[in-house]
Amino acid sequence: MDLGLKDRVYVVTGATRGLGNAAARELVADGAKVVVTGRDEERAAEAARALGPDAVGVAVDNADPEAPARLIAAARKAFGRFDGVLVSVGGPPPGFAADITDEQWRTAFESVFLGAVRLARAAAAELEAGGVIGFVLSGSVHEPIAGLTVSNGLRPGLAGFAKSLSDELGPRGIRVVGVLPARIDTDRVRELDGLSADPEATRAANESRIPLRRYGAPEEFGRVAAFLLSPAASYLTGIMVPVDGGMRHGF
Repeated sequence: MDLGLKDRVYVVTGATRGLGNAAARELVADGAKVVVTGRDEERAAEAARALGPDAVGVAVDNADPEAPARLIAAARKAFGRFDGVLVSVGGPPPGFAADITDEQWRTAFESVFLGAVRLARAAAAELEAGGVIGFVLSGSVHEPIAGLTVSNGLRPGLAGFAKSLSDELGPRGIRVVGVLPARIDTDRVRELDGLSADPEATRAANESRIPLRRYGAPEEFGRVAAFLLSPAASYLTGIMVPVDGGMRHGF
């Protein structure tokens, strides 16, 4: 199936590793060009080198108000166009409600929520019909995850913003989509499992609750994200797509 990605240009934030990197790899594999970002300049450059000539790396912090304009300008300078963005950021700190400080809430809000809103607004102002804005969110949009109180607080709100934005941008032919990973085998998920006294037992217990009985591979997430950003998904907007092996209990 031709996804129609050839020579399209996307900004993918938080793409030096994990889910953002997996999405960037699949976009490039299907012919797209990408601007990949991370907070560390060398890691952003290294991620771009690994993706080849159809990628450039830019060091930005999603919380920086100047980041959106820089990234869109970088896409146009490197590849001559801008077709969409996938907003991915590292997960906020784990912890229960009583453990999270005001400063941790503020920092996470600036990066996870407000940074994503700013980038989406900037993209909306620049995109034409056929453009797309994507958000990497979490299964916590639908079901709170024990020990991830900050994510449980912020991700559903961002999903609500995405849905509102899809209604506003639909008449212009611009789509807005969300991708909801659960237990994908990334460094972040392994770190969370590692917080327990027995990481192997924790992983086994999590896998037992997934109908497919395993964690997802990053490329399985990346392929779904690439499809949703592609012209092949041109009649999909305002949706939140779980990539979770059936872990969510609802329809």
